Amino acid sequence: MPALQLSRARLPATTTINVMDAYGETRQQAIAAERALTVYLNKREIVTLMTLGDDPEALVVGYLRNQGLLRSAEDLTAVQVEWEVEAAVVVTRHLPEDLEARLSTRTVTTGCGQGTVFGNLLAQTSLTTLPETLLTQSTLYQLLSNLNAYNETYRSAGAVHGCALCRQTEVLDFVEDVGRHNAVDTLAGRQWLKQAESANADIFYTTGRLTSEMVLKVAQMGISVLVSRSGVTQKGVELAERFGVMLIGRAKGKNFQAINANGRLTLDAIPDKPPTARTSKEAGV
Repeated sequence: MPALQLSRARLPATTTINVMDAYGETRQQAIAAERALTVYLNKREIVTLMTLGDDPEALVVGYLRNQGLLRSAEDLTAVQVEWEVEAAVVVTRHLPEDLEARLSTRTVTTGCGQGTVFGNLLAQTSLTTLPETLLTQSTLYQLLSNLNAYNETYRSAGAVHGCALCRQTEVLDFVEDVGRHNAVDTLAGRQWLKQAESANADIFYTTGRLTSEMVLKVAQMGISVLVSRSGVTQKGVELAERFGVMLIGRAKGKNFQAINANGRLTLDAIPDKPPTARTSKEAGV
């Protein structure tokens, strides 16, 4: 089988502009890049993504994978990105027989940057059975601590989300982009393209909300633990219960909210409760 043709057309994730601060002084400030990239699958225009451009080939492959428009990595023959025309051309040996029907049904999700889900994916009732990954409270705390070393673009420029594939306390791969849906798609693409040691990941971390889109994409990647420093949505909880995904929301410091844990989370590092605020009567008011 011929080797996959991959362009590897990466661009810097940030650019620099001049800003005026509150003191009236002009200085340089790094900002997140945002570039349009129109995806073509076997000459069929699929979607235009807004992205940093840091790993565009993995992004488009992961996007098509998570939309169910690519069957397997082995079907790919070429992924070519041309920034001069803002286009990504993906060539595959096989297309879904119901491609047009899938593309005719489009749901705009709550993902920042307006993510999309094609072909009634949200209506799926089953996926490959997910492993019931176990997690301890102390492992969660250590993982959150380890993740503090990442978010490079966010620290320098802000305006981005980050996602990570993890194996218990170890961060295997980390991606930032202007939308969390882009970041998770890039990680999915890297898995298929074998660009990172993340095949054995058992935890997915995101800085964004735990929405239906995030739960679905993570379940498609075969991962059953989804952690975020943000909260959850109703549809996200519904899909987590349907697919067997444990959600850990509002995970910051020693705080978190576990949903659909089903005995899979062991509380082995319960922190001391903060002192209860005194009532007006106790304070003598």
